Amino acid sequence: MDYPNNSISEHVYADLKKDILAGILQPGARLIVTEIAGKFQISQAPVREALERLKQEGLITGIPNKGSVVSTISAKEIKDIFVLREIIEGFAVRQSMPLLTEADYGYLHRLIDEMEAANKNNEMMRILELDMDFHAFFYIRCDNQAILELWNHMRTKVMRFMAISNRHYTTNVLAEWHLLLVDALRSGDPDTAEAAFIEHMHAYKMIDLE
Repeated sequence: MDYPNNSISEHVYADLKKDILAGILQPGARLIVTEIAGKFQISQAPVREALERLKQEGLITGIPNKGSVVSTISAKEIKDIFVLREIIEGFAVRQSMPLLTEADYGYLHRLIDEMEAANKNNEMMRILELDMDFHAFFYIRCDNQAILELWNHMRTKVMRFMAISNRHYTTNVLAEWHLLLVDALRSGDPDTAEAAFIEHMHAYKMIDLE
């Protein structure tokens, strides 16, 4: 496979991450450097770099005598993350609301339009990325570095669970759900907006992992 020299590791990383999030690589699956290098027809060094990035994001872990394996994700871990997310996202939304401009609303609507287009093309990973971008907007806009760092730390785990939940909930409704969030923001009532975002998160938090 022919990649520019400076992006080989990035391509391997993106490909493996996509397969983990999509459930193609299941928890406990071994990631063998020589096999991955053979698949991409590359040397082992960029594979090791890609695996290290995945390890830093918590998507893989090192197991004695097994090497790198896809990490497990438990219902308890997800519930803990979503409790934290409700707290900090509610804060981020409240802080952002007075700052929102028509340009900001335009950006949010463009993300929703892209969600609809991705759904029509059955691009699940693209939908997940857009969903994360929508919510990340408020962590960025609230202008609190500590809150943003918390979000960046848990974003991949949230995205992974979203991938699992989308096997239970159709992605057809995601654009519609996000339009309701924009309507709540437009209301100008912080309580209404925060409640809408928390209700949106509850739809996923209650899913049992299989």
